[in-house]
Amino acid sequence: MTVSRRTALGGMSALAFAAATGAVAQTVPAKGELSNPNASPEAKALYAWLWSQYGKKTLTGQQESIWRQPDGPRYELNYIERTTGKLPVILGLDYIDPNDYNALNDRATKWYKEEGGIPSICWHWGNPMIGTGYDNSKKYFDMYKAFKHGTPENAALVRDLRIIADNLTVLRDRGVPVLWRPMHEFTGNWFWWGMQGPEPFKALWIAMYKYFTHERGLNNLIWVLGYTAEVKPGYYPGRQYVDIAGADTYVDHHGPLSEMFAAVKAEVGDTVPICLHENGPIPDPDKLGPDADWLWFMTWHSEWIMPGKHNTDASVKKAYLSERYLTKDEVAGAFKL
Repeated sequence: MTVSRRTALGGMSALAFAAATGAVAQTVPAKGELSNPNASPEAKALYAWLWSQYGKKTLTGQQESIWRQPDGPRYELNYIERTTGKLPVILGLDYIDPNDYNALNDRATKWYKEEGGIPSICWHWGNPMIGTGYDNSKKYFDMYKAFKHGTPENAALVRDLRIIADNLTVLRDRGVPVLWRPMHEFTGNWFWWGMQGPEPFKALWIAMYKYFTHERGLNNLIWVLGYTAEVKPGYYPGRQYVDIAGADTYVDHHGPLSEMFAAVKAEVGDTVPICLHENGPIPDPDKLGPDADWLWFMTWHSEWIMPGKHNTDASVKKAYLSERYLTKDEVAGAFKL
């Protein structure tokens, strides 16, 4: 389904629209600096520490589920701790269920402030015209109409951005830095933000960045750009809007994924660290190196981490006890002020 760019935007390209939404000029930061010059001290400290580890160590990460009983959101963490005696550095959370937003913010706060870990948050953004939830994130939404002020699509888009900004503000005010990973897997065609190609995606990314950063003052965010395994050219919004880049895959092997790492590096160069922002099988730590220097891995929840065809007790134990992979006990809040 395609929409004429010139018709929908009255002759203005989607990217030009996004550039016009923010009055503050965005300059390209120096290597090692966050894109947001007003980033919080906590975010700056975390980013500096991430750079200090990049190319030397890889952080362990685990996405949570929230519906497993009796463990609830600790389902995956409890399994990892039982199996390895360790816990991941990064906890992956998801603004997917509005009924969980407050509890999610509490979990993110506790993970950072009390448990000494790093919170990462994605957003399975349901089609703004339909509603929240994973299924709705895969339903077509006319992004070009959403860029046109006065349309129902624009009003719905802005409403959703405000809701998420309100929730991220809670974490900002608590002094919690966040690895913010919105609109992930944008080079695929299964989520609405990736269905219409690179130009509207970049427009939306930049508009979100400017609104969250310059209007809402969300200086606690470290912006993570997450490609799919098919790292297509033309989607990079620019270094001034991105702090970390990555890709994901669920291939059923434990290889280093060197080709995917190289594909991301071809797009972003060496200006930002590169992460495996989602994975199924955990890469074998013995196979990582200069050609696959992932900053972190983030195993998906439920069946993807639990023993079965994707990972086993043995492979999880090998990863969490390896020299290459850092676990939460090993970092001991080293990234804090």
